[in-house]
Amino acid sequence: MSKVLNYKLVLLGDAAVGKSSTVERFVKDEFFDFQQPTIGASFFARQVKLDDGSTIKYEIWDTAGQDRYRTLAPMYYRGAAGAIIVYDITDVETFNGAKTYVEELQRQGAPDVVIALVGNKIDLESKREVWATDASQYAEQNNLIFFECSAKTGQNVADVFLAIGNKLPRTQPTQNTDNSFVQIVSDDNKGKSGCC
Repeated sequence: MSKVLNYKLVLLGDAAVGKSSTVERFVKDEFFDFQQPTIGASFFARQVKLDDGSTIKYEIWDTAGQDRYRTLAPMYYRGAAGAIIVYDITDVETFNGAKTYVEELQRQGAPDVVIALVGNKIDLESKREVWATDASQYAEQNNLIFFECSAKTGQNVADVFLAIGNKLPRTQPTQNTDNSFVQIVSDDNKGKSGCC
C-alpha cells in the first residue's frame, strides 16, 4: 500500500464568498443555503487519490473572512503547502479582496505554496460582476491555478482540490505543520445566518 502524504491547505477570502460551503461540498458533499459564519477557523480533513495514483491527505483550515479575524490569517497559512483563495463572482469587491490575500501569501507564505484562485457562485451567472477572462488573466500573471465553481451545485469543486494536489511535491513536506498553538473556534449550528 502506498504511503499517504499529509498536506496543510488553507482557504482564504472575504466574508460570505463561500469558503465554508466550498470545503463542505468537497469533504462532505453537502450544501446549506444558510451557513453560520466561521469564527476563527474550522478544520476538515479528507484523503484524495491523484492522477498518478498517489494518495494525499488534506488537513484543511477554513478561515473566517470577517475583517476582525484578518490578523489571524498568517497563523493559519503558516506552513501551508496549498491555499485556495475564494471570491464571489457576483461581487467585484471580493475579487479585490482576493488579490490582497494573494499578495500577502506571496510575501509571507511558503515560497513554494501552491495557490488556487477560485471564483465561487457560478450558479448566479446572471448577477456576475467579475468576468472569468479578467480573473484568469490575473491568475496567469501571478502563477495561480484558476477555477470558477459552484459550492451549491458542486460544479468544479473537486477539480480545484485535485489540481492543487497534482502540483504538490510527492515527498513529505519538511516544514513544520504543527498547529498545536491554534485554537479552533467553530460554531457547528447551521441554518441561522445568511452567509454561504
